[in-house]
Amino acid sequence: MSLDRRNFLKIAGIASVSKVFANTNQEKKAKLIDLSLCDGCADFKTPLCVSACKTKNKDVFPKPISNIPNYYPQKFYEDYQDKKDEINRLNPYNFIYVEKLNIDNKNINIPRHCMHCDEPTCLKICPFGAISKDNSAVKINPNVCFGGAKCKDVCPWHIPQRQAGVGAYLKIAPKLAGGGVMYKCDLCADISTPACVSACPKNAMIYANKEEIKLLALKKAQEYKELAKDNGTYIYGDKQNGGTATFYVSPISFEKIQEAISKKHANNTQGIAHMKVDVNNKITSNDKIIKSVLLSPIAGVLAGVLLRKKNEN
Repeated sequence: MSLDRRNFLKIAGIASVSKVFANTNQEKKAKLIDLSLCDGCADFKTPLCVSACKTKNKDVFPKPISNIPNYYPQKFYEDYQDKKDEINRLNPYNFIYVEKLNIDNKNINIPRHCMHCDEPTCLKICPFGAISKDNSAVKINPNVCFGGAKCKDVCPWHIPQRQAGVGAYLKIAPKLAGGGVMYKCDLCADISTPACVSACPKNAMIYANKEEIKLLALKKAQEYKELAKDNGTYIYGDKQNGGTATFYVSPISFEKIQEAISKKHANNTQGIAHMKVDVNNKITSNDKIIKSVLLSPIAGVLAGVLLRKKNEN
């Protein structure tokens, strides 16, 4: 199917409807990441979870045009083609990285990627319906995404990353919109077990029924807390942003982990995900960014298109 304006609107309409009628009967799954087991693949140049992710998604990574236009009216665009081998942060060619920290003379390694929220703010704010949720996996449709980056703005961890010179905007409105496509982990929704989980040599990652994973995470976190003998937080992802499908447990409190992340990346947080314990869902917290996006002209235009389609039916 060629991607002209008519087909784009057709796809966008299908994507929006699919969000409403998503299959909720399938088993919900989640990932548990035990930071006491992850050593960051110390004997390997690249952590195996990162290598496996890059191999799995090699056909998904962007292939931009040679002469990328600037974002109107700005005089710049985002291009990560020369950072395809970057593994220490998120970019459109790297959907997972391992944060390496030293806290209280202990090495701590933290695989980071999309948290796959229970109530994903990105999905609800995308004006083109490019984001959907397939049970636990939050996915971006590259055929519909315009790269407006609102999903990154409202994501508590700023996970999605934009590559310019690729995607629908080049065929629909190359001079007026843009530009590019947002990329991130989709939890390997097309296979039974995420590639990173299968590749982990330490069994630091487990992927299974969500309720079972949550109970196991709570049990492990309580054990770590009792060993630490303090009132810190030893589980992450269960409450943040209203809950997610990614649970971390750690022998070191996440308050200390966040302090170390802030110190390490004080001068550049691009592609780096924080681990702040208090993360509120912007949809339910009446956030100013959410208000501005919902009131944006393009959202209004799309709402008008969808309303017209509804009336025609």
